[in-house]
Amino acid sequence: MKIVGLEEHFATAEVMDAWQHVDPRWSDLALKGPTEGEGKQRLLDLGAKRLAAMDEAGVDVAVLSLTTPGVQNLDAALSVMLARQSNDRLADAVRSNSERLQGFATLPTPSPQTAAKELERAIRELGLHGAMLHGRTRDRNLSDEEFWPIFEAAEALRAPLYIHPQSPQQGVLDTYYGGLGEELGPLFGRPGIGWHYEAGIQILRLILTGVFDRFPDLQLITGHWGEVVLFYLDRIDLLNSSTKLPRKISEYFQQHVAVTASGVYSQRYLRWALEVLGPDRILFATDYPFGRAQAGGAREFLDAAQIGEEDRIKVASGNWDKMCAQIRR
Repeated sequence: MKIVGLEEHFATAEVMDAWQHVDPRWSDLALKGPTEGEGKQRLLDLGAKRLAAMDEAGVDVAVLSLTTPGVQNLDAALSVMLARQSNDRLADAVRSNSERLQGFATLPTPSPQTAAKELERAIRELGLHGAMLHGRTRDRNLSDEEFWPIFEAAEALRAPLYIHPQSPQQGVLDTYYGGLGEELGPLFGRPGIGWHYEAGIQILRLILTGVFDRFPDLQLITGHWGEVVLFYLDRIDLLNSSTKLPRKISEYFQQHVAVTASGVYSQRYLRWALEVLGPDRILFATDYPFGRAQAGGAREFLDAAQIGEEDRIKVASGNWDKMCAQIRR
């Protein structure tokens, strides 16, 4: 059984340097750990150490993506330069080991038209398989119409967009997650729950603003078993009466969003995702290097799943392979 991990991160030294010099208003406060010490080295490595970590986890293929916040918090010109550079470097790594590595493009969302063109270049020239987006671009939500050229390009290419968490804005962190100490507060506001509300809200905004009505073939992927939304769709459907949408919110999610595990090896969450979405919309990810380190964990989790062998293969790699086969090169 081939296992493909879709949320497997990397970074470049140039992007890390740019993060350190960004206006403090736009700095992602979750950067400290990943840009220092062992975490930094794991993100920078696209060679032997990464492959060894994949082998240890039981992952056959890693779909690499520039870690959060990508280049979305940078000035437009710098984001364009670094996105192209990151995509070129990723494509080189994939070409050097195409049996083990694949990639999601980085898009310079501060320049949406350029981001759309970069997605096309990444798919048709570099051989990447879609792109990863991190919700907000500074203080602008992904659902704002200025970013719709990206969705138009993704739909035309049949290329999936992976919606990944980023830290909430500082005011949100202070109001909802502050006052709990220097260690607990940041964990609460980011990997504990804050990241996941942030990503889920961005996906819901895409539904509520009519993105999927304008781009009906657009397909998204998101991690951590649906970034909270998957577990609350029945309640979220209370919004239906106040929208002019032709479908229920839950139906948009079920028809346009696939989910991955992101290293959360929970059989309960898998069963819930199967019930809500079915086996054709579930993929796999370890969230390297941030996910829980566990020797053989990927394969053990999938082997232990109480599902038929056909569905197990779909989750492990089949659904992703099918999605890639539909991309228009």
